[in-house]
Amino acid sequence: MFQQPFGAVSHPWRLGHLQQAHGKLNLMEVTLHIPDEIAKRLSAGGGDVSRRALEAIALEGYRDQTLTLFQVSEMLSLSRVETEDFLGRHHVPLAAIGEADLDREAALFEAASRHNPR
Repeated sequence: MFQQPFGAVSHPWRLGHLQQAHGKLNLMEVTLHIPDEIAKRLSAGGGDVSRRALEAIALEGYRDQTLTLFQVSEMLSLSRVETEDFLGRHHVPLAAIGEADLDREAALFEAASRHNPR
C-alpha cells in the first residue's frame, strides 16, 4: 500500500507503454502517485505530465540499453527520424550497435512503416 508522506494528497497520473507480442501491440497502464503541488508545477507550462513521464522512461531505458531505438519509437509513436531527433534534443547519443542488430532494427522499422505509415 502506498503511504503518503506527511498527509500529502497524491495525484495519480496514468501513463502507458506499448509492448509488441506476436505482432500485436498491448497496452500496459502504470499509475504514478504525485503530490498535487508537484503535479501542478509539472503541468504549469501546459505540458502533458503523462507524456513527460513516458518520455522520461523511454530516455532512461534507451540510455541504459534496456530499450532499443525501435522500442522507444513504438513507445512514443514516433518515426525513426523523429525518435533520433527526440534523443538528440535530450542529448542522448545513438547507441553503438553491431551490424546484425542494426539490420534487425532496420527490418523492424521497415515492417512498422508498411503497417503504420506515420
